[in-house]
Amino acid sequence: MNISNFYDDLLKRDAESLWHPYAAAPAGIAPYAVKSASGTRLTLHDGRELIDGMSSWWAVIHGYNQPRLNAALTAQLEDMAHVMFGGLTHEPAIRLAEKLLVLTPPGLDKVFFSDSGSVAVEVALKMALQYWVAAGKPEKKRILSLYQGYHGDTFGAMSVCDPVNGMHHIFSDLLTPQIFAPAPRIPFSGVWDDSAVDEIAGLIKKHHHELAAVILEPIVQGAGGMRFYHPEYLRRVRRLCDEFDLLLLADEIATGFGRSGELFACNYAQITPDILCLGKALTGGYMSFAATLCKNRVSAMISGNQPGLLLHGPTFMANPLACAVALASIDLLENYNWRAAVKRIEKRLRKGLEPCRELPAVKDVRVLGAIGVLETRQPVAVARVQERLVARGVWLRPFAHLCYTMPPFITTDDEIDMITAAMYAALS
Repeated sequence: MNISNFYDDLLKRDAESLWHPYAAAPAGIAPYAVKSASGTRLTLHDGRELIDGMSSWWAVIHGYNQPRLNAALTAQLEDMAHVMFGGLTHEPAIRLAEKLLVLTPPGLDKVFFSDSGSVAVEVALKMALQYWVAAGKPEKKRILSLYQGYHGDTFGAMSVCDPVNGMHHIFSDLLTPQIFAPAPRIPFSGVWDDSAVDEIAGLIKKHHHELAAVILEPIVQGAGGMRFYHPEYLRRVRRLCDEFDLLLLADEIATGFGRSGELFACNYAQITPDILCLGKALTGGYMSFAATLCKNRVSAMISGNQPGLLLHGPTFMANPLACAVALASIDLLENYNWRAAVKRIEKRLRKGLEPCRELPAVKDVRVLGAIGVLETRQPVAVARVQERLVARGVWLRPFAHLCYTMPPFITTDDEIDMITAAMYAALS
């Protein structure tokens, strides 16, 4: 069977047996079959090579087939691939928890591991709700979230995603009703206006007696709109939570580990949430893994009152392989100038995407850290745009009104130029 026939056969078998994310079955747009990945490149079974401008949904910050991450997995395999975390513990989990508590904003004290970002959010919501039950205030059981926010695809997480413009509106009658504030309106580099928090402040004042927490994505609203907002907004929300005795939940699953230009986006506002969610780049994109960190305030309240334990326990919690590769990924970050790499990518993205403002199809261009976004006036014709991108040797995954890139931190200037040129051409 020649290469072309083999490739077509793979896609036929895929269509017969697989269901892809956010897609029909079989998929309305045929996927591209990847044979291997190395560095910033994906090699398809038909021989084509693509620069991955998505970091596999924002996770592969060091690139593919990274020798030190490979070595960490191989070394851990010699000891154990997995062991249950109920009643047992192991060094990789202990070391990783200690490392995360040093790296994250000061004041976080406990780490709860899980196996995906959505589950990390579920755990955070459970912590917040169980905190108030333990505190003798079970009426505080609603969450305040933001429009244009996205927090995952499981039921608790869906309930705090944008209920109007998000991906889960068809489930609205089945989800716990939450309270939503308008999306932050002042952009990251805009001029601050105190009135920008009037609406969320009003909602908190009105509903604080029934609110357990506020959840938001710090600085960068990801899949809900790829919007970057002013750090002062985050500072003000932290103050409001303190004033009205609410927990603040920060979802840094997309922004953690340098993507925004700070190690954690909370650092832009110099605030510490009560509960912090991490995922995606935690393992450098090698394995599905996540963590929910909290202050002692939260763990002590839950642990010191009935039933005296957090009611959650994933089967693959603290998987040793995932802990080992996460430690290696963090070690990589700490041993090269990731901040300079992200700043270089940001500068190159600004230069390459600025001409896109001239395109009739483009409504806005925005860049922050290693994130470059083109917002379109009409929904992106995904199949046609992806074909144009692939023809230019670039892999991106546009959706709704957005064509964006979040490349690995090792992406070269020439590769960034290829990505931005492909984005320009695809929307021309």
